[in-house]
Amino acid sequence: MSADRLAGEFEVSVRTIKRDLDALENSGAPVWSRPGPGGGYGLATGGSLPPVSLSPAQAVALMAAVAAAPDAPYADLAAAGVQKILDVLDPKTRARADELAHRVWVNALPSSSRAIKSALDEAMAEQRVIRIRYTSRDGTTTTRDVEPVLFASTNGQWYLVGWCRLRNAMRWFTVSGIERASVTRTACGGHAIHEVGEPPANARPVHGRGE
Repeated sequence: MSADRLAGEFEVSVRTIKRDLDALENSGAPVWSRPGPGGGYGLATGGSLPPVSLSPAQAVALMAAVAAAPDAPYADLAAAGVQKILDVLDPKTRARADELAHRVWVNALPSSSRAIKSALDEAMAEQRVIRIRYTSRDGTTTTRDVEPVLFASTNGQWYLVGWCRLRNAMRWFTVSGIERASVTRTACGGHAIHEVGEPPANARPVHGRGE
């Protein structure tokens, strides 16, 4: 495709198109250019542009966030997602990110078992009742069926918040206190987030762009 056509499509100058494509080519992206009549720009056969472009610091920020929160919901999926992003970075950025990552240390506490976290993640995503064996702070152990409503992190602890069918009320369960968890085939009854009440002062939803 010619630079003129690209400039018209993206409503920028030809100079901007040439500058940006040169930068992509120099970064290792599979872009080729051919001067003269009939020339233009293209992608190498079988090549594709990376879906994101991160600075080394942004890449390390993602790695640090995932490493520091092993008990966070969908932590395993987050780690896999970060690895996919790292795999498509250009070699120069990846090398700088790897070097910077060695300058960030994380002292993460031991996380819950992968089986428990997987069950909690599945129950929340599929909105199915989860059966848990739970030990409360006073040492009492019970088995309960819970309809998951949300995950919450406050004061350094992750919680499963849901409708407890044993107590017939909304309850907060520390993830670290859940000793066993299995997803049932029973669908949740439709309890909504507003039933939980207002979030703690130091907690907020993770959706949006940092609002």
